[in-house]
Amino acid sequence: MLDTLMAFPPATLVAFLLGALVLNFTPGADVLFATASGIQGGPKAGAAAGLGVGIGGIFHTCATAFGLGALVAAHPGALDVVRWFGAAYLLYIAWRSWQAGRPDTAAAGAALTPREAFRRGTLTNLLNPKVMLFMLAYLPQFTDPAIGPIWQQMLILGGIVFCTGTLVTMGYGVTAGWLGARLAGRMGVLNRVAAVMFGGLAAKLVLD
Repeated sequence: MLDTLMAFPPATLVAFLLGALVLNFTPGADVLFATASGIQGGPKAGAAAGLGVGIGGIFHTCATAFGLGALVAAHPGALDVVRWFGAAYLLYIAWRSWQAGRPDTAAAGAALTPREAFRRGTLTNLLNPKVMLFMLAYLPQFTDPAIGPIWQQMLILGGIVFCTGTLVTMGYGVTAGWLGARLAGRMGVLNRVAAVMFGGLAAKLVLD
C-alpha cells in the first residue's frame, strides 16, 4: 500500500486533494446533517455527527475499492431500496426532533447527545447511496494501472476524501453547535429548526 502511495505523481495527488476540498466545503447532505445536529445538541453533538458521517464513508470507500459499489450501482432497484430506507430514517429523526421541540418536552431538556449524533451520522451516511455513486464516478478518474493495484489506489484516494471530509464536516457541526449554544434558552425553537432541516434532507434524498 505504501509503495502505491509513493508511486502516485504529486501533481495527481494535489489535483485530487484540491478537488476533494472544494467538494468538502460545498454544503451538501453531510454538512447539513452535521449542522442540524450541532444546532440541536451543541458543539460536541455537531462534531460527533460529523465523525459518524466520516465513519460511514469508510464503508463506501471499501465498497468502491472492492467492487461492491459497482455491483450495487448496476441494480437500480437496490439503490432505490437503500435511498428510501435512508429517507425514512431521516424523516424519523425529523419527527423525533420536532417532538423534542414541543413546549412540554423542550422544557425537559431533550438535547441531542454526542453518542446519538454519532450513531445517526453513521447510519445516515450508510443509507445514502449517492455517496457510493460519487465514489464510483470520482475516484477512478485519478487511478492509473501503472501506479499499482487499482483497489489500493481506490482505498488511498477514498481515505483522503474520508479524512478531509470528516474534518470539514465536523467543523461545520461544531460551528453550528457553538452558534446554537448562544441560543440555548430557545431549545424548543432549535429542535424545530433541526427537524425542518432533517425533513428537507429526506426530501432531497428522494427527489434528487
